[in-house]
Amino acid sequence: MRQKGWKWFYWLNIQALVKNILKSHQILVKTKYFTSVVNTPVDKHDRQITFLEALQTLSDFQLYYGHFLSHPNKCSNCGHVYHAYHEKMTDVNIAVEMMADTFQDHLDTALLLSADSDLVGPIKTIKELYSQKRIVVVFPPARHSKALSKIADGCYFLGRDKLSKSLFPDKIVKADGFVLERPKKWR
Repeated sequence: MRQKGWKWFYWLNIQALVKNILKSHQILVKTKYFTSVVNTPVDKHDRQITFLEALQTLSDFQLYYGHFLSHPNKCSNCGHVYHAYHEKMTDVNIAVEMMADTFQDHLDTALLLSADSDLVGPIKTIKELYSQKRIVVVFPPARHSKALSKIADGCYFLGRDKLSKSLFPDKIVKADGFVLERPKKWR
């Protein structure tokens, strides 16, 4: 959504999105969200924490955390040293959960919202060991993976229509009465 400049959709109720994608005969059992928390800049961190708190108000929802790994890079022109950050463990966490849910017979069909071709391996293994299980890949806006398309049982390209029907309300009241508000930068 960042590539499209669709900040309005950052306040996305992921569980509502999945329900809006499901066919009428399908039932959502659980929604799992995989992320890493950014530390800087502080305003981005705060927006993300607010979003994660909003997600935690959902039932049958679980968050899984990876982390960011920092490593220094040096500009070859000026010598300035800056830090680059790379998200770690997210794709591994997704793979482990997909395989565990399959092995424990917690799913018939998994919807994978990703375009990360690193997930081809676990999908291939699931398909080889459990041919009756279906994996449908949902590609985020402006993202696609030919490798995932080839291995998956189906593909769905996410567009504005489904996103616009899947937003949280501007204000969410948590169980303790605390009110979460959509960040101003996402309006």
